[in-house]
Amino acid sequence: MRFSILLLAAISLTNVEGFSVGGTFLTAEQKAALEATAAAIATPGKGITACDEGPGTIGLRFEAVGVENTEENRRKYRQMLFEAEGCENYLSAAILDPETLYQKSDTSGKLFPEVLTEKGIVPGIKPHLKIYTLPGTDGDTVMQGLDSLNVRCKEYYEGGARFAKWRSPLVIDMSKGCPTNLAIKANMQDLARYALICQSEGLMPIVEPDVSLTGTHTLEEAIDVNIRVQSELFKAMVDHGVYMAGSTLKPNIINAGRDCPTSYSVEEIAAANIFVLEQSFPVAMKGANYLSGGQSLEDAAARLSAINKNKGNGPWNLSFSWSQAIQLPVLALCKGKGELQLEEMSKLYVDELKIASAAAKGEWDGKAGDGDHSI
Repeated sequence: MRFSILLLAAISLTNVEGFSVGGTFLTAEQKAALEATAAAIATPGKGITACDEGPGTIGLRFEAVGVENTEENRRKYRQMLFEAEGCENYLSAAILDPETLYQKSDTSGKLFPEVLTEKGIVPGIKPHLKIYTLPGTDGDTVMQGLDSLNVRCKEYYEGGARFAKWRSPLVIDMSKGCPTNLAIKANMQDLARYALICQSEGLMPIVEPDVSLTGTHTLEEAIDVNIRVQSELFKAMVDHGVYMAGSTLKPNIINAGRDCPTSYSVEEIAAANIFVLEQSFPVAMKGANYLSGGQSLEDAAARLSAINKNKGNGPWNLSFSWSQAIQLPVLALCKGKGELQLEEMSKLYVDELKIASAAAKGEWDGKAGDGDHSI
């Protein structure tokens, strides 16, 4: 009797064109396009250059090295990141600020999304706006920008973007009980709604639950919080009907807070990250691109490489989506010069991408102690 029931169930499944969970509002062609973008970004050994800082944020970085924050300097700097010789060997995608999406290369006269696409690098966009503090949560925040998101996504797609990235920042403070359950639920619901809207407009959504590395929490406490956050995220995405195979995760490295007095080896940190993924990360999603979150290139690369060396049978491509880890050393070349040192910066940038690529393949071996957490 039991065999007959299972056989009937199997036959019924073979007679349907697709499952009903996720993306029921999408056509087969739309699903295929979203999944193709996710697969392209998950190319083994390649990662994302995150250069989506707004004019104010990049301005602070320019100011720190003595470079004037003008639109032309921002354009020239981003052009270097996109046209550095050989960068396409290590990059699958680039996240742009809306300003950059509509700027042109003075080499070819083409808009940057076209420049990137021709190099085999998928152009994407940052559609979220500003952080807002949730009243009554002792400092928890949410990201704003869902209003009129569909209109902006449509414009960004027409401008050449093929994916988007939304960051929802959270901070661990065990003494204050942060992040609160309210903050986790609100942020993960927002990420799910953003993902649904993006897919409806043709953009493959990258979801970024960014749990900060600031604080004194232990690695064990970080594991607990990140499992809560990611589990809530993926449930919200399924509840919203997001097509999971046409989406990507951008997680933080799971680690103790920077001021935690307990030491952890890079191998312990890698094991913690794999453990968190194994608890809830859907196998339908092709990959995760870790953010750097204030880590140095040496630490970020050592940890990503250790994660890939120890991921076992995990089906995901685990790579990078780094901004500060790569860009701060590049910008430091401008100190005392008063202007962008584009040729010198370009060479260092590609050298750093080589390190990131090796880490994404589990092949980077830095110095002893790189990636460890110690005070």
